[in-house]
Amino acid sequence: MSNDGTPAAGSAHGAAEMPLTDHLEELRWRLLAALLAVAGGACLAYWFADSLFEILVRPLHEAAKGHDVRLIGTGLAEAFFTKLKVSAIAGFILALPFVLLQVWGFVAPGLHSHERAYVVPFVLFGTLFFLAGALFCWRYVFQVGYGFFIDQYASIGIEPAIRVSEYLSFSSRLILAFGLTFELPVVTFFLARTGAIDHMSLIRPWRYAIIGIAVVAAVLTPGPDVASQMLLAAPLTLLYVVSIGVAWAFRRDATEE
Repeated sequence: MSNDGTPAAGSAHGAAEMPLTDHLEELRWRLLAALLAVAGGACLAYWFADSLFEILVRPLHEAAKGHDVRLIGTGLAEAFFTKLKVSAIAGFILALPFVLLQVWGFVAPGLHSHERAYVVPFVLFGTLFFLAGALFCWRYVFQVGYGFFIDQYASIGIEPAIRVSEYLSFSSRLILAFGLTFELPVVTFFLARTGAIDHMSLIRPWRYAIIGIAVVAAVLTPGPDVASQMLLAAPLTLLYVVSIGVAWAFRRDATEE
């Protein structure tokens, strides 16, 4: 067995000969290992929960300049659970390389021996792309989205008092969604190496892809203005182009079958 839990030699598809119960058992232990890593990261992050929460609400305060916007708590233990949730999000991000390593370890037995050497690029770029998506959301999407929502309050003459739990839930979902969306090139790499897709299968439906990107940008962008929609459509289009390049560079040739 290698360090990532994959067979050191043998058939690339030797894992397919394993009984289903063995696959499920391996999946269970890898999920448990990933959850323990996230829990460990959350425990570490809890000591910095106050600072992490301040970073998380900074876009709201910046978008609220000129408006009276308050974050409020309506439950006795809401502040405590807010810190736990912030710590859990940070714990997931801290443990992400290990989580990706467990994902790779589970699927790698179905790859050829030389393809298993891609474990380091997979973990590295999987982590970097997720962080890029989360940072893009925090830095730009929050500014546009929160500014729009606050303006809607002002348009009807109401001063917003936002529950901290609702703010955290909304923000964390967006961060995770953008982080996962930015994993598109990494997923493309996987599918290309398994022969499920190639660059032409991504190029042929490019018209539908552009329409889909425009629809996703319109749905995820709270503001009706074209500028904010382009702010989301531009990186999604770039990810699509990068994915085509990844599919071409790592496509499986017939000689590898």
